[in-house]
Amino acid sequence: MSNPGDADQRIVEDTRDLAAYLESGSKSPADFTIGTEHEAFGFRLKGFAAPAYDEPGGIAALLHAVQAREDFAPILDNGNTIGLKRGAASLSLEPGGQFELSGGMLADLHETKAELDAHIARIHAVAPGLGLGFAPLGFHPLATRDAMPVMPKGRYKIMRAYMPKVGTRGLDMMFRTCTVQVNLDFSSEADMVAKMRVGAALQPLATALFANSPFYEGKPNGLLSNRAQVWRDTDNARAGIPAAIFEPGFGFEAYAEWLLDVPMYFVYRAGVYHDVAGASFRDFMAGRLAALPGERATIGDFADHATTAFPDVRLKKYIETRGADSGRPDMMLAQSALWTGLFYDEAALAAAAALIKPLTHADILALREAVPCSGINTRFGSGSLRDLAGEVIGIATDGLRNRARKNPRGEDETMYLAPLRDIAAGGPSQAEHWLARYHGDWRGDASRIFAEAAF
Repeated sequence: MSNPGDADQRIVEDTRDLAAYLESGSKSPADFTIGTEHEAFGFRLKGFAAPAYDEPGGIAALLHAVQAREDFAPILDNGNTIGLKRGAASLSLEPGGQFELSGGMLADLHETKAELDAHIARIHAVAPGLGLGFAPLGFHPLATRDAMPVMPKGRYKIMRAYMPKVGTRGLDMMFRTCTVQVNLDFSSEADMVAKMRVGAALQPLATALFANSPFYEGKPNGLLSNRAQVWRDTDNARAGIPAAIFEPGFGFEAYAEWLLDVPMYFVYRAGVYHDVAGASFRDFMAGRLAALPGERATIGDFADHATTAFPDVRLKKYIETRGADSGRPDMMLAQSALWTGLFYDEAALAAAAALIKPLTHADILALREAVPCSGINTRFGSGSLRDLAGEVIGIATDGLRNRARKNPRGEDETMYLAPLRDIAAGGPSQAEHWLARYHGDWRGDASRIFAEAAF
């Protein structure tokens, strides 16, 4: 999750101001970049417990060790270091101590790989000395909700109190899930609309391809992506795949209007989070918040509010694709490669748009309901999502080939789609691989996933 405090203090007068803020992210295609965010569960090398924030060798010690080793500036919340920042990149904490790299906006996937390699090297350098390891998985395979620690972040306290009022799985989302998301640019409103529609329509496919959470408290849960199942009942007023994306006239203002109907969590002023959970941003714009009478919303407040909406594809000043479980490093790169190939080549985007055109919003929601259980084998048309995967990966391959971004060895970005091609050809998803290990060599001991899944 993003950290608050956007410096834009312009008062919001009407929805057009919000649309203009979103539109200001438009870039020339020559300046498009790729940002990847990924999370991993920390665990004790002995016993596999999730580390607390302030215990010896805990999450605070991890952040301080990284800061001592590298040139990061601390991100503070009420005096606690809750993240580190350097340029456009940051290291931050999810509510249960999940460790997140919010990567920089990079020119190509080769730079993305270098960034990920550096992050893994960072973890190898500091974590073992603290008795820690980190495993990128979609849902914590062992811990109960009560066993997860709580990070000292003001917004999480507000969310923790509010989530049980609006769904049954919000606390699981906060404390026991990890994801990987890709942040990509748009050049215009029309380009944004095309990418949002393709991205939203194909999120169920992404969930299926990247499914990596088949365990619940040490046992198989009957699912392939329990993380995706959790999102089916996590404050659905702000989550899912909004119908607005597919309606005629969708654009920056329509998305802003949808966001205005998402209940607020907080207002951030002078380092303090004010709990306004459930309040209306429209009332805030008019100075009618009961908790802060007369206070008017700024563009910075809207930027913060945008981070508290959780659709599977989220629009800020760029587009975030958010429907995948966290997973192996090569799968993290494949997630970035898939969306880069579809979004950053004009012919590929047009082909993907044509492919999803027959799908209705109801079709897409039905797939979203089915994929947590059946994954890539979910029925689709006369076949399964595996058939769709082959078509989509082929389009993404063409898009990356057309980009022609090569590393020093002359290899283009299509190489990063290799693990997805294997799944489309009939190979197991990550979740299916772990289930085979559980029923085979692990002999029913799900804790062995930590040693094999760790960075």
